[in-house]
Amino acid sequence: MTQRLDYTTIAPAALKALGGVYGYVSTSGLPVELVDLVYLRVSQINGCAYCIDMHSRDLLKRGFRTEKLSLVLVWREAGEFFDARERAALAWAESVTRVADTGVPNADFEAASVVFDEKALVDLTVAIGTMGAFNRLAISFRRGPAGLSHRAGEQA
Repeated sequence: MTQRLDYTTIAPAALKALGGVYGYVSTSGLPVELVDLVYLRVSQINGCAYCIDMHSRDLLKRGFRTEKLSLVLVWREAGEFFDARERAALAWAESVTRVADTGVPNADFEAASVVFDEKALVDLTVAIGTMGAFNRLAISFRRGPAGLSHRAGEQA
């Protein structure tokens, strides 16, 4: 896959602004591993190879088990592999990421509200939206995973 353009150098102020929101989320009080788990799931839904690679690596560096990482895509079927807070965050991430299809129904909001207080739920939603923006940049401009070697002439 050939990168279409390098948005990080073309619009550094835009990336700095998004980075500010990303930084806010990291200091919001949400557990870092939970945020990375949500970032990973949002990126899986959106099909962003760059972000899936990055957040998988981040989770592994924090000691997230490989067995658990491989089950994120099918977390609902993984039973108690994911705790109640993780399951609530993943369900909320899916509903919010697919907002055009789900409309984020009251039942999803109520389920998330059982586990997260209002501030945590807002912060989690900001994290989901921010990752969606990063996904759209990476996908639109074909930013490949860090481990991908870019070869001349490779097709997208």
